[in-house]
Amino acid sequence: MVEIKTPEQIAKMREAGLVVAAMHRECAAAAVPGATTKDLDEVAAKVLAEHGAKPNFLGYGGFTGNICTSVNEVVVHGIPGTDTVLKSGDIISIDAGAIIDGWHGDAALTVFVGEGHAPELHELSRVTEESMWAGIAAMRKGNRLVDISKAVEGYIRRQPRPASGKYGIIEDYGGHGIGSQMHMDPHLLNYVERRRGRGPKLVPGMCLAIEPMVSLGTAKTHVLDDEWTVLTNDGTWSSHWEHSVALTEEGPLVLTAPDGGKAKLAELGVTAAPDPLG
Repeated sequence: MVEIKTPEQIAKMREAGLVVAAMHRECAAAAVPGATTKDLDEVAAKVLAEHGAKPNFLGYGGFTGNICTSVNEVVVHGIPGTDTVLKSGDIISIDAGAIIDGWHGDAALTVFVGEGHAPELHELSRVTEESMWAGIAAMRKGNRLVDISKAVEGYIRRQPRPASGKYGIIEDYGGHGIGSQMHMDPHLLNYVERRRGRGPKLVPGMCLAIEPMVSLGTAKTHVLDDEWTVLTNDGTWSSHWEHSVALTEEGPLVLTAPDGGKAKLAELGVTAAPDPLG
């Protein structure tokens, strides 16, 4: 069943979302050559403590980090550790989450470490991020879940192909409902799968984590023996972007964006809902 939130509950999720935004800001600044992914995890832990928030990743299914740190060909669920040292030219997707009074926030971004990145990597991140925003703009009352999937996939498919030949829209992982738990119904694909139908109607009070994951090659992945780390099958690098979004009577509110999504949605002709925290 899809959990429908009250305005008061959405306000709590907005509080959690702003903590996630702070985690991203501080972790991105710390993602420099020579830093370990464990260093970034410690930065995230400090931000959580400063805001009186709890991590929703730590301990989840036995996960040992406060954040997921996925470097280069790692798509998602990279475990922070002292053995992964960032170097100039790497890209890292940082997936962070926070809980405030039992309500969850969850978001991811791709960060460029140092210098020397190929233009196709910048384009990969741009395409992934913009496809996320296309999906957010489709989160409108009266639409159905598949309309978000269609918007994400459609944006990616319309982009010029990279030098590697294609963009792979990761098939085994996607977005999800969020609220009193981090992962809830409905599951949100980043492409249209006709056998799944159109999905539920989008109604005020519904909250979704919209999170495309795109590679420079295959859509297929595998999991390492640690039972968490997900890599592309062909070793191509990937990007991951995510925001938690609430649908309100006034439109979408991007819970994990500092401005609630106002500026970016305006570029897409969509008016963001007012921020319940002012």
